[in-house]
Amino acid sequence: MKDIKAHFALLFVNVLYGASHVLAKGVMPEFVTPNVFILFRVLGSVLLFWLLISFRKMEKINPKDFPLFIACGLFGVAINQLFFFHGLNLSSAINSGIIMALNPMMVVVLSLFVLKERITITRMCGILLGALGAILLTFKAASLKNDSSLGDFFLIINCLSYAIYLVIAKPLMSKYKPLTVITWVFTFGLVFVLLFPPTIPELVTTNFSAFSQSVILKIVYVIVGVTFLTYLLTMYGLKYLSPSVSSSYIYTQPIMVLLFTYIFVALNWADDYTASITAEKLFYMLIIFLGVYLASRKPKRIN
Repeated sequence: MKDIKAHFALLFVNVLYGASHVLAKGVMPEFVTPNVFILFRVLGSVLLFWLLISFRKMEKINPKDFPLFIACGLFGVAINQLFFFHGLNLSSAINSGIIMALNPMMVVVLSLFVLKERITITRMCGILLGALGAILLTFKAASLKNDSSLGDFFLIINCLSYAIYLVIAKPLMSKYKPLTVITWVFTFGLVFVLLFPPTIPELVTTNFSAFSQSVILKIVYVIVGVTFLTYLLTMYGLKYLSPSVSSSYIYTQPIMVLLFTYIFVALNWADDYTASITAEKLFYMLIIFLGVYLASRKPKRIN
């Protein structure tokens, strides 16, 4: 039963993420810079996590585990968020959704090195196919008005960083409760975000008086829905499922982004990004999906 709940939790995570790819584009860079948006997101989530954990008995952390918590904060929060928002700011929502589909393949590649799993011809073909799809998409972005090859490159780094986080967070999830892990991970992540040089100067120059109710609601959604809930639900999923299974739900993100792009345009909740959805991009998405599928297949046991 807990496994089923974990699967539903991860599916809901990607529903929330899919909507955020479209909504966040309406906030940056007109109202806030990516760095300020990240600070809002991480600071708000840290406050919510510590508020929630204050109602429970605090788990004691083994001092030897703090370096791993710090590494999770660096890869799972700081690098992940910085490159995602800077990438999304430059590129299109649909590109970000497609590139996120590379995450399961990256988890598999990292697992091959960390867990010493053997590399099969099928997996190698999958890795190469996925990489080919990402490269073609990045080159295509350089020729389109609403896209950016640099933005896509940032999104790929974001994807890799999150894959590293999923792999290195698993030992902590086996030892501590999900809320304990995510609270400390975000706390260390906040430190890294604050230490990023442009963050504080950009915060000081932000024109808060220009924030409309719509902008405020979008920021609140990103803090509460796309950060607080998604990371909490992801940690819950990791407790009962493997990193590879957890990351495989990212396959749904491009579909969610496509769906919410049309829904939010119809409701007039976001700018119209439907022009960035092309048949060529969908073809590259299929290449990435095929690559991820092949790379994620477990080798058959020979009796």
